[in-house]
Formats: sequence, C-alpha cells, structure tokens
Amino acid sequence: MPGEFELIARYFQRDLSGAPGVLLGPGDDCALLAAGDGMQLAISVDTSVAGVHFPPDAPASSIGHRALAVNLSDLAAMGATPRWALLALTLPEVDEDWLHGFAAGFHALAERHGIALVGGDVTRGPLSITITVHGELPLVLEDAVHPDSVSRPILRRDGAREGDLVVITGAPGMAHAGLKAWQSGTRDVLDPCLAAYLRPEPRVEAGLALRQLASAGLDVSDGVMGDLAHICRASQLSAALELGELPLAPELMAALGEQGACEAVLNGGDDYELLLTMPEEHLESAINALRPLNLSLSVIGRMQAVEGSEPRVILEQEGVEQAAAGRSWQHFPPADATEVSS
Repeated sequence: MPGEFELIARYFQRDLSGAPGVLLGPGDDCALLAAGDGMQLAISVDTSVAGVHFPPDAPASSIGHRALAVNLSDLAAMGATPRWALLALTLPEVDEDWLHGFAAGFHALAERHGIALVGGDVTRGPLSITITVHGELPLVLEDAVHPDSVSRPILRRDGAREGDLVVITGAPGMAHAGLKAWQSGTRDVLDPCLAAYLRPEPRVEAGLALRQLASAGLDVSDGVMGDLAHICRASQLSAALELGELPLAPELMAALGEQGACEAVLNGGDDYELLLTMPEEHLESAINALRPLNLSLSVIGRMQAVEGSEPRVILEQEGVEQAAAGRSWQHFPPADATEVSS
C-alpha cells in the first residue's frame, strides 16, 4: 500500500514550472508564491465533509470537482482570478480507484480555471476535504459604479446602494432539486438538476466580467434569502424581492412544481450562482458582458432604505409583501431557527 508521500506524488503533484507566481510548489514545508505589482490576494477556505456536504457514494470525480468548485465560487464572488490551491484530504482508507477519480475531477476543473495545486496534506480519518484557494485581483478597480470616486475597493458585500438592482446569474434552485433527486435514488448522470448538485459550475468568468459593474455581491451557497440577507446587513439596507421575477428553469419546475421551485431558489442552497447588486444603468452592460459566456442575468429585486430596526429581505408578489417561509441552511442555527437543509 502506498504511503502518504507517495500518494501525494502520484495523484496531486504536477509540473508547475509554467504556473504564474509559483516560486516553490509541493514538497517543502511551505509553498512560495509571488503576487503581481498592484495586486492583492483573495484567500478562502472551505471544508467538505462526507454525508454533510456531499453524498459519500457519489462518483469520486464529482466529489473532486465539487470540492474545488465551491472554493472557486468564493473567488468568483470577489471577482478574483484563481491562482493557487492547497488541499488537505482525510481518507478512511487508501482506495486508489477512488483517488484516481477524485484527482481527475479536481485537476480537470483546476486546469480549466488556471489554478495550480501548490501543496497540502493527506491523513487518515473520516472522509473530509479542506481546500484553501488564493486568487489575485487589483488593489483598486477603475470606478464604474460610483463615478464621483477616484477608485473603489474590490467587490464586497458592503457596497450596495439604495436603489441598486438585485440580480442573479444562471438558474438557481437546480442543485436543491438535484439533492432531492439523489436522496430519492436517482442516479441519472444526464439529469440537469443532479448535475447542478454534483458538479456545480463556479462563475469565475462571470465574476471577472461583472466586478466593475456590480456594487456588491456574493455566491449563493445557502439560498437567495439567507445570502441576500448578508448583503443587507453588510450594506445596512433592506432588499425587496419580487417572487414573479425569480428565474425558474423548466427542469426545476418539472421536478418540483412552481411552489417547490420558488422555495428551492429562496432557501435551497448549493447553487453557487452569483447574487449581485448594481446600479440600474449598468444592467445592459452586465447582460452584454455575460452573453459570450452563454449565461443569463435576472433582475429579482431592488435595494431600499431600512424601515424599522434592522435590515431585512422582503418578499413581494406584484408589489404586495408576502410572508417569508423557511430559513437558509446553517450548520449551527439559532435555537429558534427553522432549517432548510441543502
């Protein structure tokens, strides 16, 4: 049976001689990386645990893809260019067929987005995957959002302004339907909802295309309601969401019906679409920027001043406020919270 270092060399150590900014890759105590002039690093870490974040019996290649995708999605939300990744893999046993599939899924996505695996660790224990990603982005952006300013910080959650549109990329809710399909025993790899759950597509190119047009943003990992609430709190604004404008894909409607589809978008999670705010005058440019990516952008609401004691997300149907149902997923919810697991 191969040992820890042989496993790393066999499945995860690659030639990084052409990788931008990599001075020293796997094999030493630290990787050495060089950021470009006028650039800053965006760093994020996520842990995926079998049975919590992914089905342990899912295809190994899908697990490898998914583990990296959710991390790349964080870089996409900041408008950062992916550069480097660290992988800590905890395995209950050495299964080389599984490792081969996992590595294939991981590396295929990494190569597509130009991110280099520069180090990590392998240890024994219950199956879990921790990935740290590093991206690069300018220290400041040319200000397309607030032209009265010389420059602005990079895309963050606290930049929304009163009157900004709330927009979302792609077809949210599909992954939640895919999770339900998997739990019901569906294993059809051609099922688009199942594919959205097992092999989500991080919107890296969209984040780069929209970072100078959006005022605030994040990726949707826990449902539109819960994630938009993060922007509201950070920006000290409320948001009005129009239920009739939610983008409900035909496949999602077929799987869950209209009410179930709305609930999946609002509270389902695992979508990894980009949820952004932007001035209305930037909408046409944003739609045009995504056209080469064959990616839609839907207006689902508007940011507004806080009425009452704190920011909140308001659901509306044709301008009439509706009761909000459910909560987005939390690993450690408050005692009074109603979980909507994803």
